[in-house]
Amino acid sequence: MRLEFDSFTLAASTADLGDEPRAREHADCVEFRMDLSDDPLTALASYGGELPLIATNRADWEGGEAREENRLEDLARAAEFEGVGAIDLELEALESGAAGDAAAHAHDHGTTVIASAHEFEGTPGADEMRATLERASEYGGVGKLAVAADDPGDALALLSITYDLASEGKRVATMAMGEAGRHSRAVAPVYGSKIGYAPVDPDEATAPGQYDLATLRELVDRLR
Repeated sequence: MRLEFDSFTLAASTADLGDEPRAREHADCVEFRMDLSDDPLTALASYGGELPLIATNRADWEGGEAREENRLEDLARAAEFEGVGAIDLELEALESGAAGDAAAHAHDHGTTVIASAHEFEGTPGADEMRATLERASEYGGVGKLAVAADDPGDALALLSITYDLASEGKRVATMAMGEAGRHSRAVAPVYGSKIGYAPVDPDEATAPGQYDLATLRELVDRLR
């Protein structure tokens, strides 16, 4: 079930793999938030759904709830399961070398690595965002950047960089978080973003400004 992300892929985010049947109508895959699940490896072992999975075990220092103990080891194990098509590893952990073994293990099992970076305090300058995405694209099959937008101009800057890098053949996934950047989740695929995220349950959003799954699917399909 390897995820290639050659075209836009809509991921339904959830901590409960029992939600997968509800996601099938609108999603292309499921992002399984291991850090929000009570027993994620057991859940992965028993998964029999139709949609491929992105396994995310987000560190608490980058907006998640996973402690460092066994976090990366669990992600490496997740890459072994047939249903897992990609794992998400933080760019910071990859650059420090901490996630190197998990990335190599994923590659050995034919699982794509998403190298991700999140900026919750605002939107960096254009040069910094470009550099971050370029580095992430070198470490992963997809480079992902999420920033917090204070105004529509922040989202516009991110979309411009998305378009430039996608035009160069890089696989990138971008989104501007918060109300000011909410529209970017719908229009980013037009500019080349390869992954979008939406909660299966609208009351369980995993990032600020997310649309519900059905709405994001409709918006993306209408705009492309």
